Amino acid sequence: MTDTLRPVHIVGGGLAGSEAAWQLATSGVPVVLHEMRPVRATEAHSTDKLAELVCSNSFRSDDAEYNAVGLLHEEMRRCGSLILRAADAHKVPAGGALAVDRDHFAEAVTEAISTHPLITIERGEVAGLPPEEWDSVIVATGPLTSPALAEAVRGLTGEDSLAFFDAIAPIVYLESVDLSKAWFQSRYDKPGPGGTGKDYINCAFEKDEYRAFIEALRTGETVDFKEWEANTPYFEGCLPIEVMAERGVDTLRYGPMKPVGLTNPHRPERRPYAVVQLRQDNALGTLYNLVGFQTKLRHAEQVRVFRMIPGLENAEFARLGGLHRNTFLNSPRLLDGALRLKAMPRIRFAGQVTGCEGYVESAAVGLLAGRFAAAERLGRDIAVPPATTALGAILGHITGGANAETFQPMNVNFGLFPEVETRIKGRERKLAYSRRALADLDGWLGRRESDAA
Repeated sequence: MTDTLRPVHIVGGGLAGSEAAWQLATSGVPVVLHEMRPVRATEAHSTDKLAELVCSNSFRSDDAEYNAVGLLHEEMRRCGSLILRAADAHKVPAGGALAVDRDHFAEAVTEAISTHPLITIERGEVAGLPPEEWDSVIVATGPLTSPALAEAVRGLTGEDSLAFFDAIAPIVYLESVDLSKAWFQSRYDKPGPGGTGKDYINCAFEKDEYRAFIEALRTGETVDFKEWEANTPYFEGCLPIEVMAERGVDTLRYGPMKPVGLTNPHRPERRPYAVVQLRQDNALGTLYNLVGFQTKLRHAEQVRVFRMIPGLENAEFARLGGLHRNTFLNSPRLLDGALRLKAMPRIRFAGQVTGCEGYVESAAVGLLAGRFAAAERLGRDIAVPPATTALGAILGHITGGANAETFQPMNVNFGLFPEVETRIKGRERKLAYSRRALADLDGWLGRRESDAA
């Protein structure tokens, strides 16, 4: 049957596009995956690999019982996700989080996609709307959608695409960290996937050091905005460190620099006033990124200010932070429940361009788009996942659950799930959400398998 099927075209080879291609191909549907790199570069990517991670290397919590993103990990694993398979194969220690060696991860995804017999990769930009002869298209261009395609969609829908800035955290060489001041420890000694409980490098501040550091962040010279960027907001979940510092002297102490769950072995008698954590960024353990330190500081200022961190006085940087514009659709208004563009149903959207936020959520929406397109191509009914699952919750949010007038990017969280019937609270409530989700997901997957038989 595969020989007679027309291919589904996917525009964009990031996490969502790669996952969508995998889901289609493993369903027996041929795919043409269009990736513009290296023919056309972006502001943030540095390689031509598929699924390149340009910001953090963390997929966040891997706790499938008490954390919504960890639950999403498990649901995707059960759906045969390529992205989670590659992440599990190339994880690096990160406490309770699932973090990856970004180079090995991208290589694994690229290898799987490029060697699959039903997937063809075409390098080059798709400028404007996909050609009419492409009767089934998934646009998974991510936050760095090319201007020509963004303008074409804007013209088709009559809607302005929203936009916000996304900032990139710097990476330092381990050998340049002063471990006579810094130390290895995960918060509360939690080991997590592939970890030991000593997965982060911690740099502790005294009160005076912290206050001086905050002042340096506030007064550091930042990159200039271009004219078209002037009114673009930041995404609250990925604020530049200096923007957080401007919100109040203690904002960072209650955010990415909170000192809880940590004991400084160099000064065990004193609780740290604030702590910067560095997370392993590659399998060799030679590179560490500054957790939560996305920034728009100029490069020279980054070196000056970040060397004020105790233990990083002589830090050498493998990569300095940066800033790029991130765009997304007003999906609750523009997309139907199967991720199709209402104004042109042959086109689906997937990934961060739909207004989901985060690596895992992006890949999850790609997974769904691929499954929906496969069902459509194979002449089957499209079955959306139950709203009680993490997959169903994020899908419901971006396709109608959110208010179109105030729509902003959203990470998966238990607030998006239908209430559990019991009156339990706290951790047990989260566990109830997770158990219900996985049971309902298994039922959905079993029903889909029966339909396909």
